[in-house]
Amino acid sequence: MKAEIQKVEALEENRFVCVHWEDGSESRFPCVWLRDNCQCPDCFLDSAKARKLLFEDLDVNIVVKDVALTDGKKISVTWPDEHTSEYEAEWLKKRCFSEEARAEMRKDLFLPERQYWGSDLQLLELPFEEVLCSDESAYKWLCTLKKVGIVLLTGAPARQGELVKLGHRIGFLRLTFYGPTWQVQDKTDANNVAYTTGKLSFHTDYPVMQHPPGVQFLHCIKQTAAGGESEVVDGLHVANKLKKQNPQAFQILSSTAVDYTDVGVDYCDFAMQCKQKIIDIDYRGQAVRINYNNATRDTVLDIPAEKVRPFYAALKEFDDLLNSREHKFTYKMKPGDIVTFDNWRLLHGRRSYQSGATVTRHLEGAYADWDVVMSRLRILRKRLLGRN
Repeated sequence: MKAEIQKVEALEENRFVCVHWEDGSESRFPCVWLRDNCQCPDCFLDSAKARKLLFEDLDVNIVVKDVALTDGKKISVTWPDEHTSEYEAEWLKKRCFSEEARAEMRKDLFLPERQYWGSDLQLLELPFEEVLCSDESAYKWLCTLKKVGIVLLTGAPARQGELVKLGHRIGFLRLTFYGPTWQVQDKTDANNVAYTTGKLSFHTDYPVMQHPPGVQFLHCIKQTAAGGESEVVDGLHVANKLKKQNPQAFQILSSTAVDYTDVGVDYCDFAMQCKQKIIDIDYRGQAVRINYNNATRDTVLDIPAEKVRPFYAALKEFDDLLNSREHKFTYKMKPGDIVTFDNWRLLHGRRSYQSGATVTRHLEGAYADWDVVMSRLRILRKRLLGRN
């Protein structure tokens, strides 16, 4: 970002510093924010990119004593206690308080753009080994995962342990009560409905956790000849449809705390209990996360009796939309395929298949948190594009 300063001045009884840019625009910076973000060695630890200035030492009513321009590329501020702070033009321009600049910063830091889809999903496929070895392929993988919500990696060895490599590629995997990785196959006395041959309805994984895993990996090691097809649906897209179609149902699902439970023994013994809204919304009322797993939805429903039927009606309408032909995408994994998807956005399911004398279908699963994925995405973006 090229930024040149034409003039700088103090405004409103020296409580603001106004920067006049060469392109004719202006930026007003509150003095308290400027002092809080002084970049000098006494106030900022550059090696950690962290603030050293203690908040208890910050005067929230501070004003500037003097402000000056240096070579059009830097401003110098002198404070009442004679402390001096310098700010680079590009650093300031990027942190302008205008709505446009703040929107650009949000886009730069969080990549919020989403591409919604239904049965028309164009599933991106990338070679597994390229994602492990090529920054360009890894960047394409993670960008698409963030924007579309799902990517298929192909050609991985059909054996356990490959997901650990994928975890190392982004940083690390998330440990849960089912282990660092877990085996999806028909098991005697299954402690999870996924470990059976029956149909799995659309669900997100682990809404029984207060912070469900953000990303899920499923590696196909063995596939049954008949049945076992995978299905996915864009839950946020469907939630938006529900909001338009039946605002009251959307309001019920985004405000009712539903109990989830999961009790058993696997990696260790566990007794999980949590309350989640089926649809999480942000401050704008927009759907940002789906928490829906019918298998682990508790028999406990902690709402007044008169609200029970309206809740079920709202959930039934949402579930019907999830299962409509226009919204769901069906595919069948083959050995060596790894599907990676957004567990906060997508709901996934599986068609039933026949059990046999031996294991006929085997997937290995793992989780990662969005914090870890986004960290790697930002690092790759800076490395490849020079963007923060």
